[in-house]
Amino acid sequence: LGILYYYRAITMFITVLPKADKTYICQPRSDNITMGLVVNRVLTLISGGGLSINGKQVYCGDYIFSGHTVTLTLGYLAIKQYSPPRFFLLHWASLLTSSCGVIFLLLARGHYSIDVLLAYWVSSRVWMTFHTMANIRELKYGGELNMFRGVWWWQAFRYFEANIPGPLPHKYSLPIPQVVKEWGRKIKTTQS
Repeated sequence: LGILYYYRAITMFITVLPKADKTYICQPRSDNITMGLVVNRVLTLISGGGLSINGKQVYCGDYIFSGHTVTLTLGYLAIKQYSPPRFFLLHWASLLTSSCGVIFLLLARGHYSIDVLLAYWVSSRVWMTFHTMANIRELKYGGELNMFRGVWWWQAFRYFEANIPGPLPHKYSLPIPQVVKEWGRKIKTTQS
């Protein structure tokens, strides 16, 4: 997710598009940018949670590519990748939810269609690249034929994924502390 938002920051910096929704109100552009103005706008943005629905959105034109679509796409891919195949209803529900989110984003004129398509393409390709590198042990080494070593984040990837032996199992468990699990087992044992 961090890699994708880094890519998004670059594209936001180098691309400027008009507002997708003509009724969207932006704060006027300032010719005299001060630290106080920047801090004020950042605090306004944070206080509104980055949402335009509450009138606290102060920046316009940060469309290419859609961060909403990135989040929806990665949410679906994570559920599909890390939950067991028998959870097919969850997979379909996640796909339906993510797809509806993207469709509603387009219908509400929150983004242009190119922003959504680009966001899907970039996020799915980074996901596939990362998981290919993580699941094939030989790609963690800098051999001459390993083309992934040319990816700018390869060194960080190698550092963080060094102790992972291979693909993660398709295993689902609730994130409950071990103490609570043991307490539950004791109760179950005493009731039997």
